[in-house]
Amino acid sequence: MTKQIRVFDPALCCSTGVCGPDVDPALTKMAKLHLDVQKAGFDMERYNLAQEPQPFVENSAVKQLLDTEGADALPAITVDGELVMNGRYPDRSELAAFLDVEEKELQSKAPSTKVNLL
Repeated sequence: MTKQIRVFDPALCCSTGVCGPDVDPALTKMAKLHLDVQKAGFDMERYNLAQEPQPFVENSAVKQLLDTEGADALPAITVDGELVMNGRYPDRSELAAFLDVEEKELQSKAPSTKVNLL
């Protein structure tokens, strides 16, 4: 069974936070990594506190984190509902460890440029 990774973002202006004139590089990296992980076939979702508050309340570990430390403790990362990290985004190697896979399995696959001639 595939593990479920959930990223609980702080309140962002949009679903990825990658918009506006002053983009946080950590958000850009997380947006790319999220896309790569999904394209590799793994179950990873992101929730934005400003736009999707319900998942923050429904996950008991994240709710407790917010109750005790406040929104400054975000982002929070859960694996199968268990809080595994907070306060920063994971990198590719950490996500691979959470999923028990090799890091290369999370690499973005470049489209084939091979051309068949008739």
